[in-house]
Amino acid sequence: MMLELSYLDEWLPICDDSVLTPGRGMAALLPDGRQVALFRDRAGRWYAIDNRDPFTGAQVLSRGLIGSAGGRPFVASPLLKQRFDLESGRCLDDEETSVAVYGIRVRELAAVS
Repeated sequence: MMLELSYLDEWLPICDDSVLTPGRGMAALLPDGRQVALFRDRAGRWYAIDNRDPFTGAQVLSRGLIGSAGGRPFVASPLLKQRFDLESGRCLDDEETSVAVYGIRVRELAAVS
């Protein structure tokens, strides 16, 4: 199955969904040079946010630890440990900071006959 990202009003194929390990992140390069952090939680839900940590400027959010706070899924930056809500992009530790969130879906590939 193909993982696709909502990008510029289209669905951009990113990778086969099997390359993501549940509970871990992965970075992907977008056509405009930005990076996106992709996550699959242990329940099988998918998330996509900017990979750039707004506090340091480093492209590291895909390496962060996934958790939950008050029932909200988050990733904690591996550098300064700020937590970013995976559904809204809002920083749970600084209300004035957030990262972009992308739509993500898994599409079954058509069978070739």
